[in-house]
Amino acid sequence: MVVLEQVSKVFDGGTSKACSVLESVSLQVKRGECVILNGVSGSGKSTLLSLIAALDKPTGGKIVVGGDLVSKLPDLHASSYRAKTIGVVFQHFNLLESLSVEENVMAPLVNTGMALETVKQMVMRSMVLAAIEHKASQPVTLLSGGEKQRCAIARALVHDPALILCDEPTANLDKRNAEKLIEILRTLHEMGKTIIVATHDPLFEKLPFKSRVLHMAEGTIVEYEV
Repeated sequence: MVVLEQVSKVFDGGTSKACSVLESVSLQVKRGECVILNGVSGSGKSTLLSLIAALDKPTGGKIVVGGDLVSKLPDLHASSYRAKTIGVVFQHFNLLESLSVEENVMAPLVNTGMALETVKQMVMRSMVLAAIEHKASQPVTLLSGGEKQRCAIARALVHDPALILCDEPTANLDKRNAEKLIEILRTLHEMGKTIIVATHDPLFEKLPFKSRVLHMAEGTIVEYEV
């Protein structure tokens, strides 16, 4: 599903020294697999997710997702790729606070040309998967942290993506809500979704379903666990 070959990322420091964030990272993730990128802040795991999502481009190497080369996609094609193939769950939720839960979940489908009834069915299915359907009409400003995260998950799932990327998904959650999120990921794993999680939360080191842990440090994968 995902293949990275010798991927590097260097950020131009402008007047200061350039910063190398990723160095020759190679990785293969099978379809339906759950992979955990574990490492402290600054180890490169979030940057790796952003490259897979085509939110940024690598300095070197190539990234192939579902057989398509995504590492050099023009911005317009990158947006289409994200809309069709992946769902991204951000650490800080990135919700539109002026909208309700249902409206936030519906947002990625607004310009797709789908029939309204189809859109409503997809939105409800996604909210049920994320266990947030009971808050559908609630403004997101009134949600708890755990509810905001479930709304963000529903939005990421609404177009039924094959690949789900989660960037520090429990960073703003207490243990109870973190465990709820892991149960949602278990359901998605059982559905055959490919999942990649960037985290430093120890809860992800021993998940209640099959996963693979990759430890990252200083921009490289330093240790594999099965």
